[in-house]
Amino acid sequence: MLLDVPMALDPRVINTAQAIGIPIALTGAVFLSLGAQFQSRGVKQVDLQEAPDPGSGLAKLMRLVRNRSWLFGTIALGLAIVLQLTSLRFAALIVVQPLGAIALVVTAILNARMTRTHLSRKVVRAIVLCVVGVGAFVAIAAPNATDTLISDDDLRTILVLLAIVLVALGVLWALYRSRATPIAYIVGAGVLYGFVATMAKTVINRLVGGQLDLFTLLSVVGLLAAGLSGFYLVQTAYAVGPPDLVIAGLTVVDPMVAVGIGVLVLGEAANAEWWAGPAFLVTGAVAVFGVLQLSRHHPEVRPQEAAKAS
Repeated sequence: MLLDVPMALDPRVINTAQAIGIPIALTGAVFLSLGAQFQSRGVKQVDLQEAPDPGSGLAKLMRLVRNRSWLFGTIALGLAIVLQLTSLRFAALIVVQPLGAIALVVTAILNARMTRTHLSRKVVRAIVLCVVGVGAFVAIAAPNATDTLISDDDLRTILVLLAIVLVALGVLWALYRSRATPIAYIVGAGVLYGFVATMAKTVINRLVGGQLDLFTLLSVVGLLAAGLSGFYLVQTAYAVGPPDLVIAGLTVVDPMVAVGIGVLVLGEAANAEWWAGPAFLVTGAVAVFGVLQLSRHHPEVRPQEAAKAS
């Protein structure tokens, strides 16, 4: 008879599943950092090669495909995505998503070594703020999270929100593309990837449960639309900003959006203590402040902004 009890009703099963999902997510974060570093390097190499002859977007894509650094980074990112999706099968969204912050530390170290860039105290402090903020967020979320089933009404709400976000970002991109800063591309990509994580979890759960219906197909379409749009923004961000800044934005904005959906729409924090809500806001604000400080003080961003202004 014990086999008839749903997994979500037994907190011991949830904790055991999280114990499996968390290390998988951490491993994915390492691959995410490797992918970001090498993709960024490949994009910058291609930009230097095509400076006298920019060509079309398709021509640039073909150059990227032939670039070894970009290909290696893409493979690493593919592995990171597979590991992240696997971790979502075991743990709640508000636990898994913020763990990507570990990628920021790895990426910052790799980028500093590969570019021989000295990280100032302000940059290190910004990275620490990002990691501490997200780490505290996970520490609060893990014991209070409940992995809930996504109903058709919840999914309808998420799809409507995603459509609004896609239209809004499309309009902003058309109006302000020439004046966009690295942080703008990063925030846009982070918002879209937050929806990607949610849609991926939805599709996985519905396919595992045998629910192949219209909502499942719409979820796949939404997943592809958000994923491809976010991919474009990330590649553009790599071209105009350092990889650790890109990862900092993604590992903060992405989980904040995903967690917002998980808490407000899916009710994953319905059983949390009364103080968990304010704690989420404080720790999230600390992480966001760290990203803003990193975008302001990073040694690879300031020369680019000066050149753009001149």
